[in-house]
Amino acid sequence: MSEKQQIATVIQKVINYEIESEQIIALLEKPKHAHLGDMAFPCFTLSKILRKAPNQIASEIASQLDHQLIHQTQAVGGYVNIFLNKEIITKNVIETIIKEQTKYGEQISTNESITIDFSSPNIAKPFSMGHLRSTVIGNALAKISKKNGYEVIKINHLGDWGTQFGKLIVAYKLWGDPTRIEQSPVKELLKIYVKFHEEAELDDTLNDEARAAFKRLEQGDEEALQLWQWFREASLKEFQKIYDLLGISFDSNSGEAFYNDKMENVVEELKEKQLLVESKGALVVELENMPPSLIMKKDGTTLYVTRDLAAAIYRHETYGSTKSFYVVGNEQSLHFTQLFLVLQKMGHEWANGLQHIPFGMMLKDGKKMSTRKGKIVLLEEVLAEAIDAAKKNIEEKNPSIANKEEIAKMIGIGAVVFNDLKNYRMHDIDFSLEEMLNFEGETGPYVQYTYARISSLLKKGGFHHKENINLNGLNEKAWSTILTLKDFPTIIVKSFENADPSQIAKYCLELSHQFNKYYANTKIIDESPAQNAKLALASCVAIVLSEGLRILGIKAPNEM
Repeated sequence: MSEKQQIATVIQKVINYEIESEQIIALLEKPKHAHLGDMAFPCFTLSKILRKAPNQIASEIASQLDHQLIHQTQAVGGYVNIFLNKEIITKNVIETIIKEQTKYGEQISTNESITIDFSSPNIAKPFSMGHLRSTVIGNALAKISKKNGYEVIKINHLGDWGTQFGKLIVAYKLWGDPTRIEQSPVKELLKIYVKFHEEAELDDTLNDEARAAFKRLEQGDEEALQLWQWFREASLKEFQKIYDLLGISFDSNSGEAFYNDKMENVVEELKEKQLLVESKGALVVELENMPPSLIMKKDGTTLYVTRDLAAAIYRHETYGSTKSFYVVGNEQSLHFTQLFLVLQKMGHEWANGLQHIPFGMMLKDGKKMSTRKGKIVLLEEVLAEAIDAAKKNIEEKNPSIANKEEIAKMIGIGAVVFNDLKNYRMHDIDFSLEEMLNFEGETGPYVQYTYARISSLLKKGGFHHKENINLNGLNEKAWSTILTLKDFPTIIVKSFENADPSQIAKYCLELSHQFNKYYANTKIIDESPAQNAKLALASCVAIVLSEGLRILGIKAPNEM
């Protein structure tokens, strides 16, 4: 039972069980200032139930609270301020982390699985900064879900079907150079794709040719299929370079094309359940208070939603998942609302476990990046620049360090990933390479540097993990770091409940800040009897920082 749960139980007893302990836990909060205590219980909700003034209730509760975890209580303006027993909490936190190591914060297995659909770039288009958000948010959510006890299935739902392939086939036939495409597939395919759109603005017949080319592809035309297969394989090869750099892997790379032969069953099921309605020659499913979901155009072609229906049904049948996250930009919110409602109307109860995880855009000069207009920033180039900047930084500050290349990769990639994940996912981010490569302040390298500093301290102090450490040498200065360490399991749960990796990124910054403040005011290696206790605290911070970074998809170097 956590400290919050124990204290909630005591409060509940004092107020004669007028409200549930879960409600008390939800009300317990952290005061804004340390002098107001470590925990606070507001009594305003109870005021209506007990028909007393909040101040009076606070005084009554404060005078009766008695538990080994509580050192002192104060009633201040309708709040019960609770000061925790530092000795007991410190012992509990440090001994738990040293015992559990990287398992600290891990939740009990749910025996349930979750599918996470993320990254999902379009074939034959470069992996741009626009794809970074879905990729790193999805990867972090996969790790967060696993830490919360779920079996995780990571899905890369590639955009490998649709009318853009008709455009690409036409563009290739008109302007494609096979030799150049072999050398640099995605860059060359992007060039001719952009050229197609420029030329199509002047000559609309190109769009007709593209539609005809895609229809040939849908009908299994051999030449069209060979070109499509080539575009797909060349793209996947290039995407893999990015995934390898980021340390990301998938359990499935089945894209839209995989569901082509599974859509007919979906349409049949919709017909059988009398959900399809004809509208101007097209077939739709009508939905309340929103536009109908278009399932089939009047020419008989299917749409994204038809493929997504087939994909959702296939995934549920294949993986038996009870939850599914779709990590896709917020501009697709209507699409996913419609998708989930159609599945519910079909009678699939498991559809209640499907969740769209939207996020804001990566902007350039305040505007959305566009592949069609060629206005993109390539992720591969950004990562290369970040690694290069990290290498220069190492050369300046620690030129004799071993494994420079590997450490520069950890720092450079960590800087780019952390810069994204420290922001709440719904916020738009304006692309700034300068900000990403700033290794000072609220950045990934700042957290990594804190970890590296502690690794050096532990090595210098010859610290070895062991239980039953005498912690008497830890003074008041360590308390805020202890309290922050104590919060990690709660952050793990909240980050999953809100599908919000930024909570972990912000937590890592806060823990680094608290420890660095402690380090600045405390001599840790001093040959005193308290040295081992101080190193034990430092070791716990290192364990939690390393685990926090791992969950975000970032490596922690032992030296920098």
